[in-house]
Amino acid sequence: MVLPLARRALLAGRRRLPRPAAAPRAPAAAARLSSGAEGEAAAAGGPGAMLRHLTRKLRASGPVTVAEYMREALTNPGQLIGVWYISEWMAMGKPSTLQLVELGPGRGTLTEDILRVFKQLSSVLSKCDVSVHLVEVSPKLSEIQAVLLTGGKVQPSPEDESAYMKGISKTGIPIFWYRDIQDVPPGYSFYLAHEFFDALPIHKFQRTEKGWREVLVDIDPQVPDQLRFVLSPSRTPATQNFIQPEETRDHVEVCPEAGVIVQRLASRIEKDGGAALVADYGHDGTKTDTFRGFRNHQLHDVLSAPGTADLTADVDFSYLRKMAQGKTATLGPIKQREFLKNMGIDLRLQVLLQNSGDTATREQLLHSYDMLMNPEKMGDCFNFFALLPHHRLVHPDKKDKPESKSPLPPVAGFNELLLK
Repeated sequence: MVLPLARRALLAGRRRLPRPAAAPRAPAAAARLSSGAEGEAAAAGGPGAMLRHLTRKLRASGPVTVAEYMREALTNPGQLIGVWYISEWMAMGKPSTLQLVELGPGRGTLTEDILRVFKQLSSVLSKCDVSVHLVEVSPKLSEIQAVLLTGGKVQPSPEDESAYMKGISKTGIPIFWYRDIQDVPPGYSFYLAHEFFDALPIHKFQRTEKGWREVLVDIDPQVPDQLRFVLSPSRTPATQNFIQPEETRDHVEVCPEAGVIVQRLASRIEKDGGAALVADYGHDGTKTDTFRGFRNHQLHDVLSAPGTADLTADVDFSYLRKMAQGKTATLGPIKQREFLKNMGIDLRLQVLLQNSGDTATREQLLHSYDMLMNPEKMGDCFNFFALLPHHRLVHPDKKDKPESKSPLPPVAGFNELLLK
């Protein structure tokens, strides 16, 4: 397969390393604006202070909207995705079951944040059967995830079951581990792919005077111990299958595995309901050569010392949109700074600043906010993209009877929420 080196990073279970200043690489929605959840809880008056405040408010005035909850309780960007899923679950009529499915969950920290939100809103989810399903090929990472999420209390699954490991989270929610998305049982599901697609192997193509040629990896005849890029002498099957007739760029990267996964996600959502949220570095069909290597937090020649660096390529969201094949609606990509702003991060910053008692903490908060939101830092290089059922955006009979249905609620993050 062309460019097989990229697969090693995925199969070895590696997470991508921070990019240099030109394109900073760090977890986006999972990043915190302070030193950690404990520090934030202390600044806000203890881990139960916000919950006690909300409980008193709910008892006094009854249920509140998601927007009101966000205004009161958004104190951790790492939990914003959890709020996004709750918001969509409510907008879709509060189905009785909910599967949270994360692809390539790394160390499990993002799932932990989401489960923290689910626990905080346990009264809202009280009539919903919630379960967690992690798609992870690395034995080492699945072990780390198990320790973080369950305290290590897991057991191997019987051979006749699709999951290879299962356990119960610290908050009492069943968790299952799988090696492939196809092994996850069908059902109403929320899917999460956070910095997942950019580690999948890509094909590279170059436009020439003779037409499109595929970029291949070969031994350098001048230096036998080194590799080099070469162009295929003629069209390859990949060239014929993956280059679109309307393509205007001179250099294109295509990730067929990402396309297959999106097709499967779209089919599942069309059949069983739910949504998928993709958070990754990428573009909307505008960039060309983004294939890079990172070693020890520094750029590294992708063809030098193969197997010792993390290999990555920006996600082409226009390709993902096309691979959904109209089975679902798509939203985005939207820049991280827009998504976080729509999710209430400005309000979160103000809450934390008001509860910060020292200058050093305030400066750290402002610095972290700038890293997340500044267009020249992470604000514009990290993107959010969603797959949703068509009926989530347009009533099935809206075209025939436009006055017969009330307006659908906005999709959190992709529309600005009015926090009144």
